[in-house]
Amino acid sequence: MCLLKTTVLWGLLFLAFVLLYGLQGNAEETAMRGKSAFLWMVNRWSGAGGDLSVGWLIPIVSGWLVWRKRRELSETPKNICFTGLAIVVAALLMHLVGVRIQQTRISLFSIIVLLWGIILYLYGRPTARIMYFPCVYLVFCIPMSFLDELTLPLRILSSQLADILLNGFGIAAARHGTLIRIAGRETVTLGVDDPCSGLRSLLAIAALTAVYAYVTMDKRWKQWTLFLLSAPLAIAGNVIRIATVALVARFSGANAALKFYHDYSAYLVFAVAALLMLWIGKLLDLDWKRRFVEWIKPARNTA
Repeated sequence: MCLLKTTVLWGLLFLAFVLLYGLQGNAEETAMRGKSAFLWMVNRWSGAGGDLSVGWLIPIVSGWLVWRKRRELSETPKNICFTGLAIVVAALLMHLVGVRIQQTRISLFSIIVLLWGIILYLYGRPTARIMYFPCVYLVFCIPMSFLDELTLPLRILSSQLADILLNGFGIAAARHGTLIRIAGRETVTLGVDDPCSGLRSLLAIAALTAVYAYVTMDKRWKQWTLFLLSAPLAIAGNVIRIATVALVARFSGANAALKFYHDYSAYLVFAVAALLMLWIGKLLDLDWKRRFVEWIKPARNTA
């Protein structure tokens, strides 16, 4: 009976979410996007360039995070917490403001706040504490308008670093803005355009690093350190990709670099970033205090 009540309760809440956000969640670009906040968000995931396509995976990963905590959730004591009710009211007000000022992102943020507030109200603080990260992780679903402004700076930074890397390895390269000219069998000019800015990989690697840090790191400071390093990791992967495209162009010509290697080299960004992430994670997990003591002990004995 308890399972039946829970199923009915969450079924009704799901229906309320659909009515509130699916039918009246968007007041921005309604002629093109409709009134659904969910459809507005999904359309952005599928937008030009696919920079936000990682959004499709985020709910799945969030659900997996909840599933792996299922035993802990079942054993956690449940109680009503009226603080959650206040958060629910605040989330509904946030949604109202988002609709009024035609900012669908605010309404989408309110979904996350509302979901966590409902959990806190119905099940109490211990359950809400466990559910905090899976709920917050859904932020990666929300298209952020300011991210488009990062495209040009990322293009310039990646071009600069790739130019330094190439010249450091003895490959003659000259950079002009976001163009890199390489002299070889033929002079090749590579343009670091918007798709090569690294924005798409930045979002995906940030989402990957957040999950990895949450699952594997036992200290909050380690989790935050690894997550904050996700941007440098993504940039490093993108720089190596640009540099390798330039190397292929240098030794095999522009046709091989731009028509074959360029498309498949996108996987190199994630491979490099993932390997660096694993390496840094291992470094953070080392017991540096114990290693330091073991290192100085022979020196003391010798003295």
